Formats: sequence, C-alpha cells, structure tokens
Amino acid sequence: MSDPDKAVQAPWSVLARDGRLTQDPRVPSGEAALDLRAALRDMVLARRIDTEAIALQRQGELGLWPSLLGQEGAQVGVGHAVRPRDVVFPTYREHAVAWTQGVDPVNLLGLFRGTTMGGWDPRERNFNLYSIVIGAQNLHAVGYAMGLVRDGAVATGDPDHDRAVLVFFGDGALSEGETNEAFVWAAAMNLPVVFFCQNNQWAISSPFETQSRVPAAERASGFGFPGVRVDGNDVIAAHAVAVEALERARQGGGPTFIEAVTYRRSPHTTSDDDLRYRSSAENDYWAQRDPIDRLRAHLTSAEAGNARIDETFLADLQAESDALAEHLRVGCRQLPVPAPSAPFVNTLTEITPELKRQMEQHLAFVAAGEEDKA
Repeated sequence: MSDPDKAVQAPWSVLARDGRLTQDPRVPSGEAALDLRAALRDMVLARRIDTEAIALQRQGELGLWPSLLGQEGAQVGVGHAVRPRDVVFPTYREHAVAWTQGVDPVNLLGLFRGTTMGGWDPRERNFNLYSIVIGAQNLHAVGYAMGLVRDGAVATGDPDHDRAVLVFFGDGALSEGETNEAFVWAAAMNLPVVFFCQNNQWAISSPFETQSRVPAAERASGFGFPGVRVDGNDVIAAHAVAVEALERARQGGGPTFIEAVTYRRSPHTTSDDDLRYRSSAENDYWAQRDPIDRLRAHLTSAEAGNARIDETFLADLQAESDALAEHLRVGCRQLPVPAPSAPFVNTLTEITPELKRQMEQHLAFVAAGEEDKA
C-alpha cells in the first residue's frame, strides 16, 4: 500500500494547500514568470478534456482512455516552460501538456477511438506522438538530443537558436531497461534532455515502494546528472524547476531528472479497477491536495494582487469549458474512418515496391469483401 505521507515529505513546493505562496528566489520572475491565470485556465480545461473523454469511453465512443486526474499541475507547469524550438516526447497521459502545446484535443481521441495512430503532425508543434510502449520514448528523446548537438543547436549563446528535449514518463517506466539505457547515454554524452518523471505513486497496480528503495530523483546521481524532487501538485514549483532544467540543457549543461511527486486519482485506464489494489481513503488524501483547488485558492485571495480572479473570470472559464466539451463530443463522432491504404502509405516517407505490392493485395481483398456484402 502506498504511503502518501511519506510521498509528500521531501518535494520542494512554494504553493501551500490553502493557497498561500512562499516567496522563493528559484521561482522565475519578470517575463519568465508563470502566468498564473493562464495556468489555472489550462488546468481546468485539461481536466474537462479528461472528464469528457472518460464519458465518451463509457458511451462506447472510445475503446480506452488513460486519465490524468490529479496530474494537471505538473503537466501545465512544465508545459508553460517549453519554448517553441524545444522538442517534447510524451507518454500516453500527457493530455494537459498537449493542450499547452496547441494540440487540438479531438486529435488525442483518435488514437483511443482506433481511427489514427496519432492525429497531429509533430513537426508543426514539436510535440511528438503519444508513446504506448512503456519507456520507449526516453530513447527516442535521447536520440533526438544527440541530433540537436550534432546540428549545433545547443550552447551557442543565442536563446532564439538553442534547443532542449523534454521527455515525460511515469514511475513505472523506471523499471524498464530503455529508460535506464537512456540515462546512460544522456549522461555519457552530456545531452540537452530533461527527464520529467510524474511519480503518481502507482505503476498500474504496483506501488512505487515496490520498485525503488529511494526517491526516484536520487537515481540521477548514480548516472552522473542532477535530480530534483518537486511537488507535482504545485504548478508554480513544477514550472520553476522545469524552466531551470530546460535552460541548463539549452546552454550545454547536460541532462536533468525531475521527479514530480503527484497522484493518479483515476484508475490507470478506463479498463482498470483501482479499488482492487488501493483504498478510497488514499485517493481522498490526495484530493485534498488537488492542484487546481490550490491555485484557485491563491488567485481568489488578496495575496494574488493584480493576478486575482473574480466570479466573472470563473464564469467565463466555465463557459469556455462547456464549449470545449461540446467540441470534443462532436469532433470525436466525426473522426473519419481511416482508408485501408493508410497503414501502408504512412509507414515510410516513400513507399517501397514490396510495400506497394502488399497494399494492392490488401486493397483487392477489402474490395472483394465489400462486393460480397453488396
């Protein structure tokens, strides 16, 4: 059984549960500061995306959905630290990060509806397609970071030119060989990559303490680069450590491991029964540390100053949330069924003669089946 009290002792945080903000020099200021109103908006809308997707799955419109409930603070915080030339490698649960990078959430649904293998062009937003294979994206990220170094896109001193790679994974991926291999290569070659682990306490039904005897961030020192533990339910702290790590990577300082301590309040996916392996009391404990409630409490207090929000702001946000939900419901049902040729023409940049032959054979088979139905 996961011990939530043990999980929240060490991570760095500046935003308390009641909304009180502690001043800390590590929190960026000026133009680099987090826009708190925008962060609240993004967290609320990301949660609405999640809620509607779960409903669509229950209605039979999606085959599966991996919820992010409770992890919005970590994802939105780091999402706001990404610059346009940085490159992001997600898992399959980074819906809030995708939102901050401008991905239409309807495109997220296609993968889980079975109409597409991704749904957006990574070259347009530098946000790569979701990775279903646990830990594989860490090697993809390290490989891309090698390319950035060879392209001369790191440590030039030009902030508009230098780039970094950001890769997401969960605590379960720490037990995968690909992840540890990625750490070895990133350290050995001093690559501009930030490893962002959302430690949500559960790798499906396995609690974190069965995978590691030390906090996840402490593993980084064994590979030779810094590790940072942050309260993943504190969007301001998550943003601050991501800004620092990404800038360090862009300047040639090498990799950083960030462990965002948070909690997956929903089942692993909509096919999972989480009450078979954890208690509802544990979930209630983390619900009291909700990242949205925490930032909302701050922004509705006098302490927020010029960033303070009122009922009009919240009402407008609710209306925007409702409109987004309608967009998702309509868009999901309108996702086009892929053509029978799609798996072939999208496999390689240029289709090979052998692949073309296979495609033609497959299309003939499909056509024959349609004739039989007629």
